Formats: sequence, C-alpha cells, structure tokens
Amino acid sequence: FLNGHSDGLGGVVVCTTPEQAEKLAFVQKAAGAILSPFECWLVLRGVKTLGVRMRQHDLNGRAVAEFLAQHKKVKKVFYPGLPDHPQHKLAKRQMSGFGSMITFETGSLSNAKKMLKKVRVCSLGESLGGVETLISHPATMTHAALGERGRKQIGITDGMVRISVGIEDVADILADLDEALAAI
Repeated sequence: FLNGHSDGLGGVVVCTTPEQAEKLAFVQKAAGAILSPFECWLVLRGVKTLGVRMRQHDLNGRAVAEFLAQHKKVKKVFYPGLPDHPQHKLAKRQMSGFGSMITFETGSLSNAKKMLKKVRVCSLGESLGGVETLISHPATMTHAALGERGRKQIGITDGMVRISVGIEDVADILADLDEALAAI
C-alpha cells in the first residue's frame, strides 16, 4: 500500500530491544537486505498519494465486502468491516478504516476456478495494495506449497478467493464480480 503502484516493495522493521536491532543490523550487512535508492524513491513517490488512495481503497473494500456478503453464490466473507466478523469490534477500535483485503468462500475448487476464469476488470495476481484490483486463489497460488494438510491447518480451503480491491470505479468492480460469480 505504501508504494501503491505495484512496482516497488518496501516496509518497516521495528525493534523493541537493542539485541533485536543488533541482529537486524547484522542481517542487513550480511545479506544486503536493504532498499536500493531507486526502491526508496518508488516507495516515497507512493507515500505522496497514500492518504487519498487509502480512503478510496477503504470505500471500495466496504462496498465489495457488502456486495459479496449478500451474493447468493458466496458462502462466507472474511472482512473486518462486516459486523459478523469475529474481530469486528477490535478492528473498529483500532482502525480508522477496514481496508480493501477481502477473502470469500465459493464452496469448492471448481467454483473458484470457474469464477476466476471470468473476471475481466479484476486481474489475477498475488500482489496487494496497488491501485488496481487483484484477485487470487490462495490454494493454488500463494499457499500452494503448504499442501492440502498445511492449508487446512491454517483455514485455507480450495474454494477460497482473495481480493485486493483497488481504487477503480467500484461499479466496474462489482459488475465484474457479479458476472464472474454467475459462472458458478
């Protein structure tokens, strides 16, 4: 989200003890685990528009989550902004918005694949936090290496779909998802 353009990666590591800071400094020196000047520039460029992008991400995320929660082809939606989310009250206390990361359950691998083949506005991809909406299938993409047993242990099902809602016109995103879900 800091960068916002899906062309750079950066973040922050916070140490709470001098020992942690010393270990981190060693890894940075030994492995070169630091941002290049160009990567820093990419992240700083994105920070300039972070506030306006996050407001739109949040608005779009809420709209998409509410749409999915009402859709007859969607079995369950995982989004802290929905009142039925187990950590909704905590998120409400700690956050000024609920963001744009949503996971939803289609019911089966077959349903997820059918749906993902039909999206046109949402792009299939594993990244998140960019201005464009990306959609992924954790069981065959980000979490495939865990195997079925490992995924089951952490609650990843074959029917789960993950979406990082971008800042496009939300009506376009909703229409795309509705059309794709009709394939199930």
